[in-house]
Amino acid sequence: MKIALVGYGKMGQTIERLALLRGHEIVARIDFDSPRDLNQADVAIEFTRPDVVVNNLKWLSEAGIPTVVGTTGWYQHKAMVDEWYQTNQGALFTASNFSIGVNLFWEASAFLSKLFDQHPQYHASLHEIHHTQKLDAPRGTAITTAEVVIQNSSHQEWMHGKSEKSHILSVTHDRIDHVPGTHTLAFTSGVDEIRLTHEAFSRDGFANGAIDAAEWIVGKNGIFGMKDLLGLGA
Repeated sequence: MKIALVGYGKMGQTIERLALLRGHEIVARIDFDSPRDLNQADVAIEFTRPDVVVNNLKWLSEAGIPTVVGTTGWYQHKAMVDEWYQTNQGALFTASNFSIGVNLFWEASAFLSKLFDQHPQYHASLHEIHHTQKLDAPRGTAITTAEVVIQNSSHQEWMHGKSEKSHILSVTHDRIDHVPGTHTLAFTSGVDEIRLTHEAFSRDGFANGAIDAAEWIVGKNGIFGMKDLLGLGA
């Protein structure tokens, strides 16, 4: 498979290393000031920044290349981007986190949210830790986790910061050097606390998931995500 990397930061370089080990070819490395030459790639993997991702997706959709995008912080524009790919009969694969472990963490979060919602003495909260180069907070993984909790409990909304209101899910964050990503969903009562934590040891889990998605999306048309790849249903 011929891969175009759109964004050649730490994640792009990790994807390159692992893709080569898996027998794929990197035919383009497109960074912020690079020419937009895809070199007949079979698929593009986009990991850049929230302020440039939408423009990247516009020209990638017009180029007709299947696209896997791991940048977060742009989902308010997703309906528009989806329409671009559908109009061009293309394929778009988006995920706020490509780690298989994180996606299973979300499945467990949904189950626990339903379970603890039957016991109102427990109050849910969410905390994320990332390295200091992560620009947006909370990150897409935390936002998706918050949405999973809301969909499976009586919480009505989430708030960035602490809240004692029972219908609001508190989402807090820390930025610490050299932390790839840690997310903890806690259920706290006056007498105890139960925690579900996903801790990434490196970027490899995210990068391998993006490569899995790229292998899967080639030859398809439509809008996809990790539930499609993992067969987890809608």
